Amino acid sequence: MCGIFAYLNFNVNRERRYILQVLFNGLRRLEYRGYDSAGIAIDSASQCASDFKFTLSAPPSPPPLVFRQEGNIESLVKSVYQEVGEIKLDLEELFGTHAGIAHTRWATHGEPAPRNSHPQTSGPENEFLVVHNGVITNYEVLKETLLRHGFTFESETDTEVIPKLAKFVYDKANEAGDGQVVTFSQVVLEVMRHLEGAYALIFKSLHYPNELIACKRGSPLLLGVKELTENKGNGSAFEDDKFLSKDGKPRELFLSSDAHAVVEHTKKVLVIEDGEVVHLKDGGASILKFDNNTGENGAFLLRTCSVRRALSVLEMEVEQINKGHYEHYMQKEIHEQPESLTTTMRGRLIRLGSNKSKSVLLGGLKDHLKTIRRSRRIVFIGCGTSYNAALAARPILEELSGVPVTMEIASDLLDREGPIYREDTAVFVSQSGETADTLLALQYALDNGALCVGITNTVGSAIARNTHCGVHINAGAEIGVASTKAYTSQIVVMVMLALAIGGDTLSNKAKREAIIDGLFDLPNKVREVLKLDQEMKDLAKLLIAEQSLLVFGRGYNYATAIEGALKVKEVALMHSEGILAGEMKHGPLALVDENLPIVVIATRDACFSKQQSVIQQLHARRGRLIVMCSKGDTVSVCPNESCRVIEVPQVEDCLQPVINVVPLQLLAYHLTVLRGFNVDQPRNLAKSVTTQ
Repeated sequence: MCGIFAYLNFNVNRERRYILQVLFNGLRRLEYRGYDSAGIAIDSASQCASDFKFTLSAPPSPPPLVFRQEGNIESLVKSVYQEVGEIKLDLEELFGTHAGIAHTRWATHGEPAPRNSHPQTSGPENEFLVVHNGVITNYEVLKETLLRHGFTFESETDTEVIPKLAKFVYDKANEAGDGQVVTFSQVVLEVMRHLEGAYALIFKSLHYPNELIACKRGSPLLLGVKELTENKGNGSAFEDDKFLSKDGKPRELFLSSDAHAVVEHTKKVLVIEDGEVVHLKDGGASILKFDNNTGENGAFLLRTCSVRRALSVLEMEVEQINKGHYEHYMQKEIHEQPESLTTTMRGRLIRLGSNKSKSVLLGGLKDHLKTIRRSRRIVFIGCGTSYNAALAARPILEELSGVPVTMEIASDLLDREGPIYREDTAVFVSQSGETADTLLALQYALDNGALCVGITNTVGSAIARNTHCGVHINAGAEIGVASTKAYTSQIVVMVMLALAIGGDTLSNKAKREAIIDGLFDLPNKVREVLKLDQEMKDLAKLLIAEQSLLVFGRGYNYATAIEGALKVKEVALMHSEGILAGEMKHGPLALVDENLPIVVIATRDACFSKQQSVIQQLHARRGRLIVMCSKGDTVSVCPNESCRVIEVPQVEDCLQPVINVVPLQLLAYHLTVLRGFNVDQPRNLAKSVTTQ
C-alpha cells in the first residue's frame, strides 16, 4: 500500500540536491508496495529552532516546499526539478540539519491527483505536514468539526484532517496565553487521541524546525540510525540506546514503511510498535508510549510514558533488493526459488544417516507442540496467496496430525465473527506479516483465547510480534507484487509444521521419512522444472490474445489451480479461474468449447485416475487442453496427441504443489511481458495490503 519515507541529517552538511536524491531513492525502494501518486516536502531555507518563538505571530521563515504529482516517481522527479528551476531554488545550498518527508500513495479516498497526494498540509503556510499510511475511520466527524471552526479542505482524502487538526490543537494551546510552550509531542499526542483507524504517520512542522515525529497504530513503520562517527563493521561496542541521547554527534536518521528503503543506508533499526510516538530532535530520539483507553464513565484516558528500546540489526543485504541480471523482480524471484527453499529448510531438517532417524526442528514452535497436538482443531487464516499456500498444506497436516484443519479467509472470518475457541490453534499466514485483515483476525483470535501461531517472511513484523509462537519462512526479500518464492517457502514451512506436529509414530514413519528425503531434494527438482522457461514462453505466445483461462486441479493441486489462476489475473490482467475438478459438472463444464484454453493439473497422486477422467470428458467436448503431468505420463494423459502437455518432475504428493506452481508462475510472467504490462507493479494492486 502507501509508502512512507523520511530523512533527517543532523550536524552533517548536505546539499539540497543530495537531500532530494535520498528522498527520491527512498520512494523508489517503496515502489513495489503499489502506488498511483507521490510527493515530498523539504525546507525552503535553512532553519534554526532558536529563531522561532511559539506565538500566534506569523512564522519568520518561508514555509516548507511541498511537491506532489500523479503518476510514477519519475514523473514526480521531473516535476520537482522543473519547479525548482522556475523558482530558482539553489540545489547546492547546504543544510547542517534538515528534515524531509516523502510518500507514495495508493488511492483509497479520492482519485489519484496532486491535491489528494501526500504530504497533506494544514493550510497555505504548510505549518503542519503529514504523510500517512492507513485509513482514518472517523475522518468525516473530524472534518465536520474542523469545518465549523473555519478550516477549508482541498482534497477528498481522510488524511487531510490530521495536519488541520494539528494546527487547530497548536493554535488553541497558544490561545490559552498561560506562557507555557506547547511541544511538538504534545500536539501530536492530542491529535492521536482523536484518531480512529489504522495508521502510520510522520509529522513535519514549520513551528518545530528540523524535527520529525512518527507514530503508528496498525500500519508498519521503522526508524533507521546511521552513526557517522562510529567504527565500521558490526562491532558489539555499539550501545543500542546511545542514539537516543542528544549528544551532538553527526548522524542520519531514516523513517520508512519497511526495511527496503533503509538497508542501503544502515542496518541498525528500531521497529516502532503500536501506540509509540517517536520524536526526532537535535539528533536524538525520544519515545513515548501512547495509551488511549476509555475510563469507567466513558471518558477517554490519555496516558503516556517514556520508554527505552534497543536497536536491532537487519538481516538483509542491498543485493537482495536489486534485480541483478534479471529484467524484472518477478522473474528474479521465480528463478531464486531453489535458493530460497534451501534457506527456508536450513537447520530445520535433520537427517543423521541412511539408517538413522530423520526429523524436523522448528525452534519457534518446540515449546508449544504439545498444546497444538491437543488442539480441538487447527484453523489456517490468511488472504490471497498466503491462504492458497495453507490450502495446499492442509491435506498433509490432517494426515499426519489427525487434527481437523479448517480454512478461513481473514476478512470473511471477521465479517461472520466465526467461532474461534480456546482449544483451537489459529495459524496466521502472511508474507509481510502486516496484512490488515489478517492482523485484525489475529486480534480476534487472541481475544477468544486461541493459541496463535505466525508464519511470515518478515522478522519483527506485527504478526511475528503478536502471535504466541511461529516460524519465519526465510525466503528473502520479495519485491514483485505477485508472490512467487514466498508461496513455495510457505508451503514447505507448513509441510515441516505437519511433520513436527505429527510426531515420530510407527504408523507414519515411512511417509515422514519419504517427505523429509523429498524436502532435501526439492531445490534440485525446482531447478529442473525451471528449465521449462522457454517452453512456457512459447505457450504464452499462443495465449497472448486470449481473454480467459481455466485451471482445473484437485487434491493437493486444487490450491495450485487457484494460485496459478491468481498469478495470471494479477499480472497478465487476463480473467482466469482456478476450479476444483470435482465440481466440473456442476457448472464449469458449460464454458468448455474449442476456443477456451483450459489447464488441467494431472500429476501422479491419489487423484490421478480422476483427473484422467476429467481430461477425457473435456476432450469429448472439444476442449482446448493444456495438461500438466508427471514425466513420462504424456501418453497416459493425452493418448491421441490432442492436447499440449507440460511434463514436470514427480515428487512426494504433498510437495508436488511446489513443483507444479512454477510453470504457471513462468506462464503468468511471460504472458504479462508479451502483453506489455508492468509485471512488478500490476494495475491497482499493492504488495502489502495494510488497509481494509
